[in-house]
Amino acid sequence: MRLSVYSRYLTEVDRRGIITISSGDIAEGVGVSPAQVRKDLAYFGEFGIRGVGYNVKDLHRNILRILGLSNEWSVCLVGLGNLGLALTTYRGFRERGFHITSIFDNDPAKIGTFVNGVEVLPVEMIEEVVPQRHTQIGAITVPASAAQTIADKLVKANIKAILNFAPVVLNVPPEVELRNVDLSVNLEVLTFNLGGKMA
Repeated sequence: MRLSVYSRYLTEVDRRGIITISSGDIAEGVGVSPAQVRKDLAYFGEFGIRGVGYNVKDLHRNILRILGLSNEWSVCLVGLGNLGLALTTYRGFRERGFHITSIFDNDPAKIGTFVNGVEVLPVEMIEEVVPQRHTQIGAITVPASAAQTIADKLVKANIKAILNFAPVVLNVPPEVELRNVDLSVNLEVLTFNLGGKMA
């Protein structure tokens, strides 16, 4: 989604102390045309002043509101392997309002330990803990063979959205928002595109 890209770019621009920005500047920064930037933003309302541009802070605040990132989001992470551990330390989540409030694993050596102040709990506690912590989003970083079982537990715990890193297709009810992040598929898309350019 381009609004997410605009938001990340505006965060960087704001850090540099820039107060006003044009659609051309945004376009150059994110790799689209100025017309595309204006069209994307106009879809959600009027944010800039013709001939002047956009106030960086105001535009960023409005984009965050549109993306639902002006709220705090509680996330549970299931699977504390290498990928899961990396996600718990990713600052970008916290900066954008996503807080990992519970971590689950089935490894007895990990259960009871703390990661960034969050205790690692057994997966059997998902259905109890997730509703208690008003968690809306679940992130699955378990092996493919266990992913559907975990998804079922998250659905029973009334999770509204799942971010699935396991390389498997999950079946969830239509009211649960599901996004799959298959790193190998994305790498294959890159190599396919590279192959076309190198031919």
